[in-house]
Amino acid sequence: MDVDTRLLRYFTAVAVEGNLTRAAERLYVSQPALTKQIKQLENLLGVQLFVRSRAGMTLTAAGEALAGRAASLLAGWDRAFQETRRAAAQADRVLRVGFLASAAKEATPRIIAEFSRRWPGWRVDMRQASWADPTGGLATAEVDVALLRLPFPGQDEFRVRELFAEPRWVALAAGHPLAERESIAFEDLLDEPFVAAPAATGAWRHYWLGADERAGWTPRIGAVTDQPDEWLSAIANGYGVALAPQSSARFYARPGITYRPVTGVAPSRVGVVWKPESDTRPVVREFVDCCAELGAEES
Repeated sequence: MDVDTRLLRYFTAVAVEGNLTRAAERLYVSQPALTKQIKQLENLLGVQLFVRSRAGMTLTAAGEALAGRAASLLAGWDRAFQETRRAAAQADRVLRVGFLASAAKEATPRIIAEFSRRWPGWRVDMRQASWADPTGGLATAEVDVALLRLPFPGQDEFRVRELFAEPRWVALAAGHPLAERESIAFEDLLDEPFVAAPAATGAWRHYWLGADERAGWTPRIGAVTDQPDEWLSAIANGYGVALAPQSSARFYARPGITYRPVTGVAPSRVGVVWKPESDTRPVVREFVDCCAELGAEES
């Protein structure tokens, strides 16, 4: 019997977390979608893998047997996949760099130029990820290294070198009453509907909703988007406001949208991120060094 490795990955996440909500956040999928995938796996195998209760998800005897094997199977496949992709990139002399939003701001082209000077013949392939994947493609091995906004879900599983921080501002429709102010206190935004990232991104979504600064005040969600263009359209159409890095005012300037400084929220941090197994890859280490040297100029 052939089983999609994605189903095994979903099963393993639920087995480790013992909770559908936490597993869904870890996988960047919705809880209903995860439940459907677990049921599909159970139907394929013809066994019940979990006992579901209010306390969470408990493995059955069959589930315990599968859990004992699934982790090593997935680890072996991940190694094979990564080595295959790495060999192809090495042969083509391409470094795949994931990024979200404005990456390392104006330092990005300088970083790429310096890396190209140090590694002649190599090309940097910049790949923009949707906000549905705050790891920028690292979690799925789509990229070798990434320029990301911190914090992001699962951050402890990666190597992270922080580059700089910048204030969080608010983006709102140009006709919004608060747009007339020079600066806006975050407490004045608590009743506003927000344009949010998908719920499956968990802590990432919460951070950009200012959850830590809300003191328990539940945010109102006016729209959910995972792409910059959709995000900008939702704000311009008045569906909600959104916290954003200060640099968004330059990189995502658009008629109908106003950016204003916000007081009362912590700044956004940017880091270069890679997997621990890439510690031994000179090309990755060189790119990280370029980021550390040139990205720090943005602080």
